[in-house]
Amino acid sequence: MNTKILIIGACGQIGTELTQKLRSIYGNDNVIASDIRKLNNDIVNNGIFEVVNALDYNQIEHLIEQYQITDVYLMAALLSATAEKNPAFAWDLNMNSLFHVLNLAKAKKIKKVFWPSSIAVFGPTTPRYNTPQYTIMEPTTVYGISKQTGERWCEYYHNIYGVDVRSIRYPGLISWSTEPGGGTTDYAVDIYHKALKDGKYECFLSEETALPMMYMDDAIRATVEIMQAPTEAIRIRSSYNLSGVSFTPAEIANEIKKRIPEFTITYKPDFRQKIADSWPASIDDSQAREHWNWKHKFDLASMTDEMLENLK
Repeated sequence: MNTKILIIGACGQIGTELTQKLRSIYGNDNVIASDIRKLNNDIVNNGIFEVVNALDYNQIEHLIEQYQITDVYLMAALLSATAEKNPAFAWDLNMNSLFHVLNLAKAKKIKKVFWPSSIAVFGPTTPRYNTPQYTIMEPTTVYGISKQTGERWCEYYHNIYGVDVRSIRYPGLISWSTEPGGGTTDYAVDIYHKALKDGKYECFLSEETALPMMYMDDAIRATVEIMQAPTEAIRIRSSYNLSGVSFTPAEIANEIKKRIPEFTITYKPDFRQKIADSWPASIDDSQAREHWNWKHKFDLASMTDEMLENLK
């Protein structure tokens, strides 16, 4: 049977690039993009696109039946900084959209589910350096609480109902092609835009705030690879730790200065500093590397080259 894919939240930061990648692999007719609103962009204009509300079970079920969907990628979510401003809606969106998709898989209407988790599942009591796969998880943000709860439900639906659900704990993601989506790691995208446009940047995190990051190309590749891996290779059904590169605002600024010597940075930490302080500084992803052969390609220098080159 052909792989037929539905991406919910296809116009978001990850969804945009994931949709393009999956269409290049499986063909435009086999990848259905969907989002709550119809934008005038490549995702909408270059393939099948449907308007769908991730909170509407019937809409999702209808699309799955209409297009004979086998795999669902649920990318719709309210991210960390945005979720803090609207906790009740964030919980509703992040949790109930997941239940809809898990229940459709439980009913055997789809074969495979991808659901993204995040380093936000960790909290201030988690070991900060080389954070292990299994550790203390006491998230202090709405986003983190919803993602940690989601992980438990994913594992439950796999263990009890045999649902083939796969997940990655994304670190901060850096991309030149889509705007940041309201996350705490967004500074690492914004800084490149401002470096080219203004030659200066005011950072909302302190200069020594180390966070795990990943270039978007690596994150998209990891998403595709975990979904293409044989079922028996996926031994963790909550969510896999995933790591690329960890750095501070000062380190990213220094890399930019090597290429734009006149660039300057100042620091004015805001409410996002508290969120960042509750997250890991680096991640141990040895299980992902061992179970399904994950390897990252981009380090800080190669990522900076790519960002500045493409943004120009």
